Amino acid sequence: MEYISSDTNVWLDFETINRLDYPFRLPYIYLMNNDAVQDELLSPPGLGERLKCLGLRETELTEEEFFLAEEYMERFAKPSIYDCVALAIAKIRGIILLTGDGPLRKAAKKEGVRVMGTIGIIDQLYETGKIDRQEYVCCLEDLLSQNGGKVRLPEKELIIRLSSAGDSHFE
Repeated sequence: MEYISSDTNVWLDFETINRLDYPFRLPYIYLMNNDAVQDELLSPPGLGERLKCLGLRETELTEEEFFLAEEYMERFAKPSIYDCVALAIAKIRGIILLTGDGPLRKAAKKEGVRVMGTIGIIDQLYETGKIDRQEYVCCLEDLLSQNGGKVRLPEKELIIRLSSAGDSHFE
């Protein structure tokens, strides 16, 4: 199993489309700093607990990760403290960063950290047969219908995938 350092927004995307369990079908262990779980996964109520029941693992920061997160706070203007913590965990541990946050993705790129987001997870689920074409299309359609509200994904990428998967109301 591969470890992934997790930000909050991807979980909110999957919660919004009522498929919170889908990422846990992949062979990943999702890590999130314990303070971030307590402070960021508050809404909707019980989200943090549900994620932990599904397999999200809370993790403590090492001293090195703590100081790197502080350094990131000074170097990068936009990411929040917990974004910087997730990035520091990914950087120090040499693992993927799970996020859809634009400024955090840019910071990760500068740091040479691999990034995956909601669309990447859904693509992997489909490509590995963890969901079928109909489920894939439904996920994409649901994300597209919620886009601009709670979900903030690149619309063009969703539409490209829908048109190549077929049977979409959005074609």
